[in-house]
Amino acid sequence: MPRPVNNPPNPWSSTHVDYLEEAPPATLQVFEEQARSIITSNDSPDLPFRFSVNPYRGCIHACAYCYARPSHQYLGWGAGTDFDRKIVVKTNAPELLERELDRPSWQGDTIVFSGNVDCYQPLEASYALTRRCLEVCLAFRNPVSLITKGALVRRDVALLGELARRARARVHFSIPFADDAVARKMEPYASRSSLRFEAMRALSEAGVRTGISLSPMIPGLNDSDVPELLERARDAGAESAFMMPLRLPREVLPVFDERLEAAFPERAGKVRRAIQELRGGKMNEGAFGARFQGMGPRWAAIQRLFEVHCRRLGLNAARGSEEEVGEGERSTFRRPRRQGTLFDL
Repeated sequence: MPRPVNNPPNPWSSTHVDYLEEAPPATLQVFEEQARSIITSNDSPDLPFRFSVNPYRGCIHACAYCYARPSHQYLGWGAGTDFDRKIVVKTNAPELLERELDRPSWQGDTIVFSGNVDCYQPLEASYALTRRCLEVCLAFRNPVSLITKGALVRRDVALLGELARRARARVHFSIPFADDAVARKMEPYASRSSLRFEAMRALSEAGVRTGISLSPMIPGLNDSDVPELLERARDAGAESAFMMPLRLPREVLPVFDERLEAAFPERAGKVRRAIQELRGGKMNEGAFGARFQGMGPRWAAIQRLFEVHCRRLGLNAARGSEEEVGEGERSTFRRPRRQGTLFDL
């Protein structure tokens, strides 16, 4: 069970404060746990990867639309503000990862950080669990793929650059809004969109393959941002792009709807109607999956807009946008020769 921390580290008073911007006004509760395992396998048709590592549960970014919110209910907490303010830290994540990569059954598949919540949320500035996990992957030359909204990833540019040279490292930035002010209303404590583009440029210049995720795509709210977002990503060195439609599980719908009404009262009705166009008149039901078939003409139009601008800018030219490891890429994985663990050295 997660153990509450009476005096948790404060990332906003750390040396990484430049990456984190302002602290949220609400009280943050931190819980530490000794996890039993760290690599998660999934077979969901909605997710384009098999293996992921999540050093944290819950996310301070407080994105209104986050599909991971219901996972907090497994801990007996709520999917609303509990998800934003009660953060579980898996303090033994790096040691577990080393142990699991050292098993004979592990074949060096790409590991995604993270499949659930952001691996570069502010507490990472203090705990450095993602960084230490990446160091384990470097020792094993295991390919990694990251997706984040956190400008804190710039702290690890050198490490990710070395991973890119010795194995494979890809970083996708989730940037669904072009305007910083609009983004702040829906994802209030994530890094500003402009800072994410700066981090993308820094990683690209370090030799890390980068991309952009225009997700979630919320019709009537950010679909008009598609051309600008793709162009800014290309200018920051991105090679690939993908997008996924807004997903509103039952527990997420009221969180999203309340935030939408408060942030955009004059547009909320239009956005709701546009979302319902994708789902046969409903807000949180419809067809998902890798190809998003059956979502109606509005989604088809957004897809066409996205594809036209990707071709214009040369994005996704080298490979499929959601393909983690290309055909014919040689495995770089190898178990290091050493005694003890990486953390004993």
